[in-house]
Amino acid sequence: MSYETLIVERQGPVGWLINNRPEQLNAMNALMRDELADAWIELDHDPAVRVIVHTGAGRAFQTGVDVREIASDGVGMERYRQSVEDFDLHFTAWHQHVWKPVITAVNGICAGGAFHWVADADIVIAASDAEFFDPHVSIGQVVALEAIGLLRKMPVEAVMRMALVGRYERLSAARVYELGMISQIVDPPEDLRPAAQELAEKIARNSPAAMAATKRALWGALESGLTEACKAGANELVSMWGHPDQTEGPAAFADKRDPDWRPIT
Repeated sequence: MSYETLIVERQGPVGWLINNRPEQLNAMNALMRDELADAWIELDHDPAVRVIVHTGAGRAFQTGVDVREIASDGVGMERYRQSVEDFDLHFTAWHQHVWKPVITAVNGICAGGAFHWVADADIVIAASDAEFFDPHVSIGQVVALEAIGLLRKMPVEAVMRMALVGRYERLSAARVYELGMISQIVDPPEDLRPAAQELAEKIARNSPAAMAATKRALWGALESGLTEACKAGANELVSMWGHPDQTEGPAAFADKRDPDWRPIT
């Protein structure tokens, strides 16, 4: 597919989804929202793609909803009311039930609604010059879904402070690393994409089926209590028994060769 607001490309086993409205700091307009839904599905359904990396073009990863669009088109946030009330959302990998590993690689500014893709990624890395802040309350908007997702990764007070201070305080990559929002700082910043590709290629060496089952088990654990999560995880564990990858993995290890994993179709 072709996109106006995104770049979708492949580099070996890695699919890249790149926000591509650099003049608008990659703010999400209505078209980008729709295109993101399609792009996640495209990459998830491509058997050659084993890991997906999401990043931004230019000097920002993403800066949330396009405030200029909602301020000037006479429709504003009302265009999104029904989808939010019904929780019928489709613009992140989590919304689209993508079970391939997803890495968010934060370049530059990460603000507001951008935290959807930070909260909903499996792994987040950032360039050393990245900046993080949430201006929702500073423009009369509520901080909710993104921050709720971040509560799974970070201390409650850190999320509350960012939500309530709004645009008047920015966090550095070093600070969000300390808080557990990200797992790696890349320095110099221009090495972010090579570092993301390298990490994705490491992950892509593993069994696609086993990773998908692992991701379902771990994300599912965030939705339920301990016993329920462990029972669901046991079902995912057993689902791999008898799968060709369970035979191939030990055989490849014994033969000292790379495994030939079965693609997910």
